[in-house]
Amino acid sequence: MQNHDFDLFVIGAGSGGVRASRMAATFGARVAIAESYRAGGTCVIRGCVPKKLLVYAAHFHEDFEDARGFGWSVPPATFSWPELIAAKDREIDRLEGIYERLLSNAGVTMIRGRARLADAHTVEVDGKRYTARHILIATGGWPVRPDIPGAEFAITSNEAFELKQLPKRVLMVGGGYIAVEFAGIFHGLGAQVTLCYRGAELLRGFDDDVRRHLRGEIEGKGLRVLLKHEITAIERSGEALRVQCADGKVIDCDAVMFATGRSPNTRDIGLESVGVALDASGAVQVDDFSRSSVENIYAVGDVTNRIQLTPVAIREGSAVANTLFNNRPTAVNHQNVPSAVFSQPPIGTVGLTQAQALAQYGSVEVYQSSFKPLKHTLSGRNEKTYMKLLVEPSSQKVIGVHMVGADAPEIIQGIGIAVVAGLTKAQFDDTVGIHPSAAEEFVTMREKTLVKV
Repeated sequence: MQNHDFDLFVIGAGSGGVRASRMAATFGARVAIAESYRAGGTCVIRGCVPKKLLVYAAHFHEDFEDARGFGWSVPPATFSWPELIAAKDREIDRLEGIYERLLSNAGVTMIRGRARLADAHTVEVDGKRYTARHILIATGGWPVRPDIPGAEFAITSNEAFELKQLPKRVLMVGGGYIAVEFAGIFHGLGAQVTLCYRGAELLRGFDDDVRRHLRGEIEGKGLRVLLKHEITAIERSGEALRVQCADGKVIDCDAVMFATGRSPNTRDIGLESVGVALDASGAVQVDDFSRSSVENIYAVGDVTNRIQLTPVAIREGSAVANTLFNNRPTAVNHQNVPSAVFSQPPIGTVGLTQAQALAQYGSVEVYQSSFKPLKHTLSGRNEKTYMKLLVEPSSQKVIGVHMVGADAPEIIQGIGIAVVAGLTKAQFDDTVGIHPSAAEEFVTMREKTLVKV
């Protein structure tokens, strides 16, 4: 067998790459990982972790208002964006240190710099070459900027976490989960927010009832939503920005944020030159075991454009380590993956949407409920929770569960276990609810509607 410097060389120290590296090292492999920025990747450094911290911060203005309904006298609150960002930065620094220690303690060699494939077994980092029996691509994704005049004046989710001050007027461009989440963050912290999306409804790919319900809720909070709306140019106007729209409308604002999708981070790392096949979006094409078209090169996480979620990348990284170094060939099951949108209110979902269920089965039993949460009977807030169960008629298996409302992500995590286990509606009904809670609604829904194609 040819001698190599390492058994596994990982490019990218995000969630998937770090997990694969650590596990492979514990199985006895000689492992190196290269990172050009910071250990932790998108999720830890400029993604889900700092975003969730900002979501917590944004929700306090409603908490202060709601407290009055419960007898609390709350003086006028003030908010400091610089203090929030400084606190966020301290936590991200702490987490990055943890990631670095985990790698070091596992015996993984950390190499700082931009890595590029020289051949199928050789990686070059800042002029130095390393050979490896196996190579794992875990370079994640990158925000997409629309190709319009003045696009350079806008920010993306990368820059949003580093703003020195909170903009007073924000135009959010996009209709996916990142757009909805950051629109809620900026709005909750006091900015005037307009959410502009070229599609007919927000959150393409989610259940249609969930999409409509969430839009109604965020509009009810005072967030302006413009659908079937496309911007064509951005220009400077003094200290502000002036945005031109396709219909002739002009929107003046202090910041434009593009949340128009993310593309796989595969440019200029030598993949094509060694024969790694990419799809039309630039994603690495892989099989069920995350192996690319080159036998010894694997890829996990957002760079494969399968499911862009941190826990999925972690699961894929674990599977690669087990496949290569633990004599346990492991394929990741990408079905019934629970997910959340940390909008305000948040979304939790697992399984099929109603449209997907109809396409797959031809008919579906629908159970749904919309109600004012107990908390808001005293707070006076006009916010409703929405819940939906989808059941396959012949087997009676619950094949989709969706929720919009407080604690939806926490609730759906548990419900996800039931959906993955293939539990039936009767088993949901046999489960005693916890009262009073929103979660109990999932085991007390009895009125159904049979929907057919």
